[in-house]
Amino acid sequence: MTVIELIEQASTRLTEAGVAFGHGTTNAFDEAAWLVLWKLGLALDGLDLHAQDTVSDALVPEVQALIEERIRTRKPAAYLTHEAWLQGVSFYVDERVIVPRSFIAEVLADGSIDAWLSDQTHKVLDLCTGNGSLAVLAAMAYPDVAVDAIDISTDALEVARINVERHALSERITLVHSDGLAQAQGPYDLILCNPPYVNAQSMQALPAEYRAEPELALASGEDGMDFTRALFSALRADPDRHMGPDAVLVLEIGNERAHFERAFPELAVTWLDTSAGADQLLLVTRDALLLAP
Repeated sequence: MTVIELIEQASTRLTEAGVAFGHGTTNAFDEAAWLVLWKLGLALDGLDLHAQDTVSDALVPEVQALIEERIRTRKPAAYLTHEAWLQGVSFYVDERVIVPRSFIAEVLADGSIDAWLSDQTHKVLDLCTGNGSLAVLAAMAYPDVAVDAIDISTDALEVARINVERHALSERITLVHSDGLAQAQGPYDLILCNPPYVNAQSMQALPAEYRAEPELALASGEDGMDFTRALFSALRADPDRHMGPDAVLVLEIGNERAHFERAFPELAVTWLDTSAGADQLLLVTRDALLLAP
């Protein structure tokens, strides 16, 4: 059996089993290619090169067993491979963190938020850092900044430490255990936050693959805005402690734009373009945050 035949077989199995995607792939073929290539020890971008390679009889059942594990457990593929990719950068992941997929990574890579920054942008906060991927990408995008990476979960911070050390960024990224901004050491010039934002009704409807992730990193009350309310309240209560004079907050809210706008109808924000459209990610300046009622 060739590599491509094994991938096509795996793709069919995933489709028949009705697994859900969204943790790095969007369809059965790409998910099958990821798992097959990983199990065979081949580069994930090496399909064209290896498609017609013959897979040994000994390896075929091992690959098939991995596909069956994906189907049986409904775990995201990243939990099986312990690797996820964001903007071409590899990160370690396991069940202690959600699989990184934030659209904030896109605006860090394409520079679309740079117009709000300046040579006075020195300190960055990655709030709800999870596995630390956004902190790492921010440090890569802005070589002159220091980054604090905060999470309430000590388990998540252990995973983040793996990634900070993997990318040799321990001198520039400080991991902080904190409930929201309680232990933050601002003021910050740029705050990145991919918080819990899934509303209660959506949480109930999530596929098993998403329920395999820590609920703490997903759920945020009836309308999904509980964490964001607390964040805005903390920033407004002591703005000089948390935000520099020209600071901006980049906030991800997923599919919750309607709930966000109902919760904060007077807040002036800039919606940022991403590969998923202009409803997932917003930017709010310090001034706008403090002016809103």
